[in-house]
Amino acid sequence: MAKEKSSKGNSKNTGTTSLVLNVFYKHPSVALNYKQVSKALNINDKSARELVIKQLDILVRCNSLTEDKHGKYKLNPEKHASYFPKNTYVVGTVDMKSTGKAYIISSELTEDAYVAPYNTNRALNGDTVKILLLPRRSGKKPEGQVVEIIKRAKEKFVGILQVSKYYSFLIPDSHSVNVEIFIPNDKILTAKHGDKVLVKITEWPDNSKNPFGEVISVLGKPGENQVEMQSIIAEYGFPLKFPDKVEKDAANIPLAISKEEIKARRDFRQIFTITIDPEDAKDFDDAISLQKLANGNWEVGIHIADVSHYVKENTELDQEAYERATSIYMADRVVPMLPEVLSNNVCSLKPHEDKLCFSAVFEMTDGAQIVGEWFGKTIINSNHRFNYEEVQLIIETGQGLHCDEIATFNRLAGILREKRFANGSFAFDTEEVRFKLDETGKPYEVFIKQQKDSNKLIEDFMLLANRKVAELIGRPANNAVPKTFVYRIHDKPNPEKLHTFTQFVAKLGYKINAKSNKAIADSFNTLFENIKGKGEENMINQLAIRTMAKAVYSTDNIGHYGLSFKYYAHFTSPIRRYPDLMVHRLLERYMQNLPSVDQVVYAEKCKHCSEMEKLAAEAERASIKYKQAEFMLDKIGQTFQGKISGVSKWGIYVEIIENKCEGMVSIRDMEDDAYYIDEENYVVIGQYSGKRYRLGDTVKIRVKKISLAKKQIDYVLLGV
Repeated sequence: MAKEKSSKGNSKNTGTTSLVLNVFYKHPSVALNYKQVSKALNINDKSARELVIKQLDILVRCNSLTEDKHGKYKLNPEKHASYFPKNTYVVGTVDMKSTGKAYIISSELTEDAYVAPYNTNRALNGDTVKILLLPRRSGKKPEGQVVEIIKRAKEKFVGILQVSKYYSFLIPDSHSVNVEIFIPNDKILTAKHGDKVLVKITEWPDNSKNPFGEVISVLGKPGENQVEMQSIIAEYGFPLKFPDKVEKDAANIPLAISKEEIKARRDFRQIFTITIDPEDAKDFDDAISLQKLANGNWEVGIHIADVSHYVKENTELDQEAYERATSIYMADRVVPMLPEVLSNNVCSLKPHEDKLCFSAVFEMTDGAQIVGEWFGKTIINSNHRFNYEEVQLIIETGQGLHCDEIATFNRLAGILREKRFANGSFAFDTEEVRFKLDETGKPYEVFIKQQKDSNKLIEDFMLLANRKVAELIGRPANNAVPKTFVYRIHDKPNPEKLHTFTQFVAKLGYKINAKSNKAIADSFNTLFENIKGKGEENMINQLAIRTMAKAVYSTDNIGHYGLSFKYYAHFTSPIRRYPDLMVHRLLERYMQNLPSVDQVVYAEKCKHCSEMEKLAAEAERASIKYKQAEFMLDKIGQTFQGKISGVSKWGIYVEIIENKCEGMVSIRDMEDDAYYIDEENYVVIGQYSGKRYRLGDTVKIRVKKISLAKKQIDYVLLGV
């Protein structure tokens, strides 16, 4: 009997072992503890769970499973290789959600891969990671598990410090960072409980749920303008100040221009030259000149600050500019790429001062046909500094200082613009929200920066210079191989995105002809004209921009789809964009017939500059959102007219007509009916009343709540 009983027991153990192993066969790359295995087997009682624990131990001893220090088990790929698909590793970027789940964005995938919270393996938002793709389930997104963190996106985080007796924690501002940072109390500098601080992660011990860090900067009390703006700057990875060595090097740059330098340049100091910039601008990096030639043609010069003369390659000043890659235009300040002594003084093309430039000079007929071009180093002396409003008034009235020259500039620019649109250029005209601020930085007025003829005048000449510089290098004579260059490229829209956008606008009564690039551009431009002033204008503009590919910097020239240019580069703003500085250096190098630079090195520089440009744009948007919320702070309870600017599963977005401040009406606050969202048609529908709220509808709202920390505005819908 005893022998028979033992046989039964062995049979039971063997059967349980197979059942346990089957659980791991179904999830070959997932780490499971004994509770998760028991749940998968529908085991609830204590004795059966103990049997599962024994079987897990047996499977580890026979190398079928591996165990980590957290009591989790995984299938051993060396023993069960057939259960692990080959070539399923991909590299991508983490898009982390506040819930802890993530999506991996990768050029190797046709759609983003989902990563469950327990499979993120300490990855943080923006990190470059390697993931193992898990067996795909029918009808589901691809799923993966982070197996390696290749590169951290950032190591510094902004948030609120929570101080206790023995230790502190940072609660990050960003909702995409779902972990708190542990900080020993001897590493918090002078920070107090509740302060906004900048923290650097120093380590992440294997046995710790949280990373360890130290406070490297105390920003101050939340809610103060200086604190909040610095928080945004630091959150997006930009430094709060220039290193002392960089400031010192910039301050030591000589201001005087030697006679030898003047002699080596083409002299434009006696030719009519002006700058046109925003009223509050301090850095003037472009000027335009005009003179009538003896043959009746016009000579138009586009003169760009010669930053490369002052910022030499491989210096600490140059390295700092490269790391920043761009200036940031916040709601209340500019965070410059170069120290102010350079950006606002040495390189700035101030009037009535001799300034060094790199210029693109064109001979044009009266019909703006280009019959000659010249590129090279120059010296200028601007006759006058105009702002856009002054020039616009001269254009509209035909009167004012230098009105004849400005009229000629405007006429030639207008012809260039017409030719560009005729060739298939898109006429994107996005609104820019601006603020008037009091001495504390608090906004007291919101206004929209509009693109008028004076803005377009400068834009068209800058586009001309950028295009011609790119053509000079990208389309060399005698069929020579083009040398490595920094292009500004813009790919064609993804066909699926374009189809989705076409279907969407069709529901609103607009038509897109997608038969050719020219037809698409013409359709979009007609659409932009037709939606001006309508409630759906902002959303359609935003969706149109998202439908387009993103413009980036690259050494691989594919042209600029949005502008309909085969060759395009950024040459005209080296004070505020590092790619322009690279273009200046490369142009000078190649005009001296020197060999091409290393394409791999410059491809990496282009990638860095594109990434920093994206971060700067996000920081700028965050500062505007904060100022909008701050502007509405004293208006809680007030009512406004607005237009429905968006519809999502959470509710209705409404933009107030008079100040363009957008907020959300939550579905939960719409209590007069049971509403549901028709996301496909951008409509909210009352289940019982049939009442409809549609994109573009004018509605009345009341300001319910403002969250400065989240930069959010909540409204209550009062009716159509």
